[in-house]
Amino acid sequence: MNWKKIITILAGVALVAAFVFKLKSNKEIATEKIFHYDKEQAIQVEAQTLTLEEIDHKLVFNGNFDANKETKISAETQGKVNRVFVDAGDYVLQGQTLVQLDNSLLKLQLQSVNVQIEGLEMDVNRYTILAQSEAIKGVQLEKTTLGLRTAKIQKLTLQEQLSKTTIKAPFSGVVTMQFTEVGAFAAPGIPLLQITDIAILKFTISVSENDLSLFQLGDTYTVTGDVYPNQPLTGKATMIGSKANMGGSYPIQFTVTNLKGSKIKAGMFGEVSLQNKAVGKGFLIPSSAIIGSSTDPQVYLVKDGKAQLQSVTVSQKIQNKSVIINGINEGDIVVTNGLINLFEGANVSFN
Repeated sequence: MNWKKIITILAGVALVAAFVFKLKSNKEIATEKIFHYDKEQAIQVEAQTLTLEEIDHKLVFNGNFDANKETKISAETQGKVNRVFVDAGDYVLQGQTLVQLDNSLLKLQLQSVNVQIEGLEMDVNRYTILAQSEAIKGVQLEKTTLGLRTAKIQKLTLQEQLSKTTIKAPFSGVVTMQFTEVGAFAAPGIPLLQITDIAILKFTISVSENDLSLFQLGDTYTVTGDVYPNQPLTGKATMIGSKANMGGSYPIQFTVTNLKGSKIKAGMFGEVSLQNKAVGKGFLIPSSAIIGSSTDPQVYLVKDGKAQLQSVTVSQKIQNKSVIINGINEGDIVVTNGLINLFEGANVSFN
């Protein structure tokens, strides 16, 4: 008998047995550490006893203010900037001169054309007299007359170019940005200044499709800025969106006259509010108490100490609460918090 072979086999069997014993021991230890949920243990929740009530609320929609008009002003012709008459923060009137470009060469050209026109006008007068007495041919008078007309057109062209070297404000507003300095080079398309008109503001909100019918084009609404809540403004609805944005809501824009001193600035936040709207009778519960889908909302009721799922009808949401009009009754107890471990038929306890 080969004792070495027998000893090797026995050692292998012992090793396998030790490995199996270790696995079994580890499994027992792991099993002991696993938390076994006791489904009969009462789950602590928060609950609310329902009371039917007449629900009135103020509809509020948040939005932000924007400038009525804002533009970056650039030159229509190129040239060196000789003078900048305003600084950022200055209030300017429509037609006020803002920037003056170098126009010395254009003025010299205009003087030259004026001299040319003066000479041609004298020639036309002289040739007219000579042509009447048949001292010269009429064609010479015609050529001089055409030359005079060409010179006058050239003068008009130079005057138009000269006018474009004086850059004026297209509307009244505040200089909100300055992009140029004296000595800089101006060219078409390169902004020199930015003017913003905030005497009139645009206020924009986004509403759901359910609330879209609350607003009518041309009607007026109460608008307030967040920083001036006690100074209401009147906003006229000037645009109601015809297409939903990426979030599924529709933009509505109002035109608002700013407070005295243009206190409200572009970019500030505000709200538009409607008069108190009566919803009718219903039960007002936290929206967080509702589970399920939007098409089949449900709540947990407490019946005889146990949780019971109940389908409900949600008529409207008011901020972080929902109005329930069907599916529950006055005196029912609805679970408002502690829904994570809750299930149908679970034992519950609440204060």
